[in-house]
Amino acid sequence: MFDKTETLTLQVEGMTCPHCVQHVQEALKAVKGVKSAKVSLEAKSAQVTYVPAKTGKEELVKAVEASGYTAR
Repeated sequence: MFDKTETLTLQVEGMTCPHCVQHVQEALKAVKGVKSAKVSLEAKSAQVTYVPAKTGKEELVKAVEASGYTAR
């Protein structure tokens, strides 16, 4: 049985280098229910595919903010 997934794009502020991208990506992937996270320094965004039954936008924003960046 497969869980239904959704994809959300967050705007991420404060990233300045590839290390920042990796840090944000790891923080998002650590959230329970996240299937994938692709972070772009150029677009200042993160595209996250997740299972809504396990997590939501608030948790994803909190994960980015806990890693030291701003998300909306």
